[in-house]
Amino acid sequence: MGESEPDRLAALQAEVHQLKEAMASHAVVDQAIGMMVALGRIAPDQGWQVLKEVSQHTNIKLRNIAELILIWGRRGDIPPDIRAALEDALDRYGPTQVPGSEE
Repeated sequence: MGESEPDRLAALQAEVHQLKEAMASHAVVDQAIGMMVALGRIAPDQGWQVLKEVSQHTNIKLRNIAELILIWGRRGDIPPDIRAALEDALDRYGPTQVPGSEE
C-alpha cells in the first residue's frame, strides 16, 4: 500500500524545511568565504580551505564557524581561540593578519 495523503504531505513539508535549511547554511558559508577572500586576499577555494581548517582545529562545525565570522564582521568581536585558528589558517594561504590582533 502507498503512503496516505497526510503522510505524503508531512514528508514533503519536512523535505522543503530541510532544503530551506541547507540553502540558508550555504549562504552563510558563502558569505564567510567572501570575508576570507577580502580579508586574506585569497581565492575562494582557499577561503573554503581556511574555514575547513578553522573548523577542524577548533572542533566546531563549519557552519557555526561561518556564523561566528559573520557576527565578527558586524560587531568586531570573535572568540580568541577562533581568532588564533583563523590567523594560523590565513597565514598559510595569504599575507595578511586578522585586523585588531596584537603583534
